[in-house]
Formats: sequence, structure tokens, C-alpha cells
Amino acid sequence: MFKTIIKNLKSQKGMSGVLVAVLLVVVGVGLVAGVKTYMTNAQKTVETAGNTAIDNAVK
Repeated sequence: MFKTIIKNLKSQKGMSGVLVAVLLVVVGVGLVAGVKTYMTNAQKTVETAGNTAIDNAVK
């Protein structure tokens, strides 16, 4: 994976191509981190709702 990224960076012509490639990598990493955070929070919300429903059903 890293070999492919480095190969793509080296094949870019000029500094602007490298900056665009680095920017795309940064945006991709940010997007993955954002989705991970969202999914973790959503999981906690669903677990809390499920536990509350189970507790109410048992009582």
C-alpha cells in the first residue's frame, strides 16, 4: 500500500501535483477518522437504547 502511494507521489509532475496528492491523503484519513467516531457514538446510543428497552421489559 505504501509502495503504491510513494510511487504515485514520485510520478507527479511539479510541486502542485505532490501537494494535491498529499491533500487527498489527508482528506481520506480525516474522513475515515470521522466515520469511525460517528460509528462508535452510534453504537453506544443503540446499546443504551437496547439496555433500556430490556430493563423496561423485564420489570
